[in-house]
Amino acid sequence: MALVDPHGGGDLNALLLQGDALAAELERAGSLPGLRVSSREKGDLIMLGIGGFTPLEGFMSHTDWQGVCDGMRTASGLFWPIPITLSATRAQAEAFATGRDIALLDPDDGSVLATMTVTEKYEIDKSHECATVYRTTDPEHPGVKMVMDQGEINLAGPVRVLSMGGFPERYGALFMTPAQTRALFTSLGWSRIAAFQTRNPMHRSHEYLAKVAIEVCDGVLVHSLLGALKPGDIPADVRTEAISVLVENYFQANTVVQAGYPLDMRYAGPREALLHALFRQNYGCSHLIVGRDHAGVGSYYGPFDAHHIFDHLPKDSLQTQALKIDWTFWCYRCGGMASARTCPHGESDRLLVSGTKLRKWLSEGAEVPAEFSRGEVLEVLRAYYASLEASQNVEVKLSGHSAR
Repeated sequence: MALVDPHGGGDLNALLLQGDALAAELERAGSLPGLRVSSREKGDLIMLGIGGFTPLEGFMSHTDWQGVCDGMRTASGLFWPIPITLSATRAQAEAFATGRDIALLDPDDGSVLATMTVTEKYEIDKSHECATVYRTTDPEHPGVKMVMDQGEINLAGPVRVLSMGGFPERYGALFMTPAQTRALFTSLGWSRIAAFQTRNPMHRSHEYLAKVAIEVCDGVLVHSLLGALKPGDIPADVRTEAISVLVENYFQANTVVQAGYPLDMRYAGPREALLHALFRQNYGCSHLIVGRDHAGVGSYYGPFDAHHIFDHLPKDSLQTQALKIDWTFWCYRCGGMASARTCPHGESDRLLVSGTKLRKWLSEGAEVPAEFSRGEVLEVLRAYYASLEASQNVEVKLSGHSAR
């Protein structure tokens, strides 16, 4: 069997220039008016560059934005669950002429990420985007805050991507493009691949989800977010090491591929689950593991809203399907990992612990039950928290000296 097609049914549409074309465009970019993009927009640009957002050609028009917000379809009828937009302040937008090119700059160092032909400048109803995409206009929601903080004017147009934003240099072999994962899956003889979305180290429940998927698929892509995180989240290099020791010690060989992708989280719950499935299709995955509160934050979404949203999609929306798995936990009476679908016992027999609780235990140096996390994983995480504590102690001592 072959891999799933890229989204839209054609070939991967990677907008990153190469060779002489790249050199020429980089030189030209130096003479163009520039716009520093946000961290979220940088991730979107890189996904456009590597083909992760196939078949998009750039940032969406007002008609596309409206269609995606209201019906999850662009003007051409392409299924797309979350707007991919670029914003600027009103003053910035006034300096950019429609029909002319601009350079898009890295938010951190100002280097050139891409060039773009501005085909449209438009205002949006930010509250409408938040209400339709995030199902809330609460400014405390991090995704809502992201939208409300962006510039007043959206810029639409095709892009020519000139950089991968330092991700390959920082993450090495972990950073894989859709073309690379597809080639790897083909070399392994895989056609049914489940993507496991994570921004955390994998504890026993995550291990259980991945192993359930391996029972019905050829393998699992453990796909880690490499973009911006919330304060207190565990960095990607630590997550990678923790996942590696788990895979090495507790998974059959050649059943797991670990990779990373460059997006920031939007915390859009059900809609983001759809986006996760869409770009995993571009990476070659036939399934997306969808557990409890996928891509959620706080209590804005029901625990299985991300399951239900897949039930209402027209059949032509996506090839990648949701592999829905119920709430998972350790059951002391069952004597192992189980889910609410398979375990008949009550809450008093179950060990239910969140990632937030695990981080609290680790930061406080408390004991973590073996039923929640593998010992090898805990060793990696404890070493990370010990290094944090040591650096904080050094900072306290240095600030004490400077105060004298």
